Amino acid sequence: MSGWAMLGMHGLGWLDLAQLCGHFMLLSLLAVGGAITTAPDMQRYLVQQRGWMTADDFTAAVAIAQSAPGPNILFVALMGWQAAGLAGVVATMTGIMLPSSIIALSVGRYGRRRAQSLPMRAFTGGMVPITLGLLVSTGWLLAAPMREHAMAWVLVLGTAVVAARTRISLLWMMGVGAAVGAMGWV
Repeated sequence: MSGWAMLGMHGLGWLDLAQLCGHFMLLSLLAVGGAITTAPDMQRYLVQQRGWMTADDFTAAVAIAQSAPGPNILFVALMGWQAAGLAGVVATMTGIMLPSSIIALSVGRYGRRRAQSLPMRAFTGGMVPITLGLLVSTGWLLAAPMREHAMAWVLVLGTAVVAARTRISLLWMMGVGAAVGAMGWV
């Protein structure tokens, strides 16, 4: 067995792995609201630019990781696995975790001490629309296969109305969506 195969590198060289890690390091700095907010750029990079995954593989990996118990960041490991096996997991997880962890540890104490200062409140208030925009773009990307189905739009709008106007758990709404999908209506 070759050294590449033993590392699970799927034919990617060290330079490709370094670029993969570097790209995920940059995404880590943009991941306001969590790594899932950077999924559109991950899809662009891994599927469209590099061709290391198909669009269906990408969507499936996000869906599997988000439905599994545990940290939401697990989908990044699946992206790395799809792109380059075990070496890809190490590259993507190191890239997405290292910069943001260093910043969080370095700045956390500063932010707690100055939480009520005007600059800190302005910064945290300004992050809200950025996070919402990133989450909406992620949802739009992941919903691409379902956008032409009217029932999918009914489910999305119905879920938004129910979530905004009631205290019904989102788990019930997910159950309704799963049942509708299981019946083949979407």
